[in-house]
Amino acid sequence: KFEKNLKIMHELSIAMGIVKIAEDETSKANANEVIKIELVVGVLSGVEIDSLEFVWSSAVKDSVLEKAELKIIKILGKGKCADCDTEFEMENIYDVCPNCSSNFKGILQGKELKVKALEVI
Repeated sequence: KFEKNLKIMHELSIAMGIVKIAEDETSKANANEVIKIELVVGVLSGVEIDSLEFVWSSAVKDSVLEKAELKIIKILGKGKCADCDTEFEMENIYDVCPNCSSNFKGILQGKELKVKALEVI
C-alpha cells in the first residue's frame, strides 16, 4: 500500500508539472481554457499511465485543464544491444537482449514524457 501511495504521489507531481506548463502556454497564447491536451508517455519513462489518469482530475481542478479532454499517446520501448546490435522491444528498463542476453543496450525510444499539443480557446 505504501508503494502504491508513493507511485500516486509521483504521478500527482508529474500532473501538477503538466498543469504548470499548460497554464504558462495558455497565458502566452492569450487564451483562457484548454479544451484538449495531448501527452506523449513512453513505457520506459517511469510514469504509470493508469496512476496518472487516476490523479488527473484532482491535479487539474480549478486550472486551465479542468475541462480539457486528455489524450495520452503511449510510446513503446525500444533498445539496441551494445554487444550484438540487435534492436528489440522493451517493456522494462532492465530488459536484456533477446538475441545474446546482454544487459548492455542503448535506449532508442520509450523514455519520452512531453506535452505534444494543447488546444486552447
